[in-house]
Amino acid sequence: MTGGYDRVIAVMTRERRWRSALLELIAPEAGDVIVDVGAGTGSQLIAIKQAVPAVRVIGIDPDPATLALARHKAQSAGVEIEWIRGFGDQVDTLVGATANKIMSSLVLHQCDLPVKSAILRAMARTLCPGGLVAIADYGLQRTLWMRTLFRQVQALDGWERTGLNAMGILPELIADAGFENVAEVRVVQTPTGSISLYSGRKPF
Repeated sequence: MTGGYDRVIAVMTRERRWRSALLELIAPEAGDVIVDVGAGTGSQLIAIKQAVPAVRVIGIDPDPATLALARHKAQSAGVEIEWIRGFGDQVDTLVGATANKIMSSLVLHQCDLPVKSAILRAMARTLCPGGLVAIADYGLQRTLWMRTLFRQVQALDGWERTGLNAMGILPELIADAGFENVAEVRVVQTPTGSISLYSGRKPF
C-alpha cells in the first residue's frame, strides 16, 4: 500500500488544493524550524523546502517503509529533510521544544480520541511560545453529500474515531491542547468528504 499511497491521496483527496493551502498557511520563512507530525511520504515537507530552502524541516512518522519512501523522494527532489521514526504523541521528546511551526495532515482522523488529544498536546510542547500549529484533516462534514462521501474514509479508518472528526471536534481539541486563536481557515471538498485547515497559536 505504501507504494501506491501518493497516487491514492492525489486522486481521492484533491491533494494539490489542500497541500497548497497548507503551504500558504504555514508561510515558511528563512530560519523557521518546521515539524511535520505523521509526515508520511514527505510531500508537504518537500514542497516547503523547495519553496524556501533556508528552513529546517523535520518529519516524524512511525512507519519505516513510509520513511524509506520519503527519504527517496526527498533525495530525488534534491532537498535536505531530517527524518525521525516515532509516534505523534512523542514528538516533543523526539525533537525538543525547538519548532516555531508545526503541522499535521490526514493523521488525527485515524486516531482514537485520547490519542488525538495526546498528539495535539505533544505538538504544543514542541512549539516555542507564539508558535503556529496548522492542521489539515477531515473536519466537520457540513452537507449530506459530504457526509455520504466521508463514509468511505470511515469504513477504512474506523467509524467512531472518524465520526468525531465529522462532527467537528478538532477545533475544540486544538484549543484544549493549549492553543489560542483556533480557527478553521479553509474547507476543501473532495471525493472522500471535506478536508478542513485549522490554525492556532501557542501562547507567549
